[in-house]
Amino acid sequence: MTQPSALAGIGLMVLGIFLFCCNDALGKWLLGTYSVWQMLAIRSAAAMLLLAPLLWREGRAVLAAPRPGLQLVRVVLSVAESIFFFVAVTYLPLADTVTFYLAAPIYVTALSAIFLKEQVGWRRWSAVAAGFIGVMIALRPSAATLTWPALIAIVGSFSFAVFLIITRMLRGTSDAVMVGGQFAAMLVVSAVVAPFGWIAPSGLDFGLMMILGVVAMAAFACVNRSLNLAPASVVVPYQYTMIVWAVALGWMVFGDAPDAFTLGGAAIIIAAGLYILWREQIVTRREPVFAPPP
Repeated sequence: MTQPSALAGIGLMVLGIFLFCCNDALGKWLLGTYSVWQMLAIRSAAAMLLLAPLLWREGRAVLAAPRPGLQLVRVVLSVAESIFFFVAVTYLPLADTVTFYLAAPIYVTALSAIFLKEQVGWRRWSAVAAGFIGVMIALRPSAATLTWPALIAIVGSFSFAVFLIITRMLRGTSDAVMVGGQFAAMLVVSAVVAPFGWIAPSGLDFGLMMILGVVAMAAFACVNRSLNLAPASVVVPYQYTMIVWAVALGWMVFGDAPDAFTLGGAAIIIAAGLYILWREQIVTRREPVFAPPP
């Protein structure tokens, strides 16, 4: 892995997480009127309309994707994780749901060392742990929050972590195939359930649900490409930036003003992310560069 690819991977992960937060905030607002299934069905249909030309261009590569069994597991995890998140956020504040999901970098760091054989030193472990402490300070989850929606969010966060590990394992697959598989599966599942309790959306709301599909597709593409460019243990800790976006969007969209604990925790999260970036630059510079033989 070269330094430019690591930096590009980090940048794409940060962008992808920002887009996911925008998607989540808009989705939570729409879920005040519409069901999870209806929103996901329209969102997935919009994404597939944009992906169709790319998948057509891929041709047989869509059916000949490597390691089909693992591809199927990844698609199932993607669908399950999206459903878990939006069901949880229907009943919980966005910030609380984000709290549980930000445990994912801990899972990924551990799993990447086991399944991907990535070297994770004590410094990176310390930075990841510091970021998680920042999350706890910012959102201060209590025993009272461990309701069934919270348990759904915890299962969703672990599903997301495994999804990221498998995405790294399938990094030879094209982005169009990986993202297309996710949205095609979600469209099939949600379209079966969505007609029950369907509410005719207004033109504005229908357009916003379509925008959700575009934003979600771009977010998944950024995350997938990030994991193609850099190890999971390097880029996944940048999911902690989600709390920064959640605070900002919560204030702008839902009027949730951050308190001193939230701001202090966010500062720790940012510092941990910057340390991981700095450490990655140091490690990359130390790696020997092998020139091809003349």
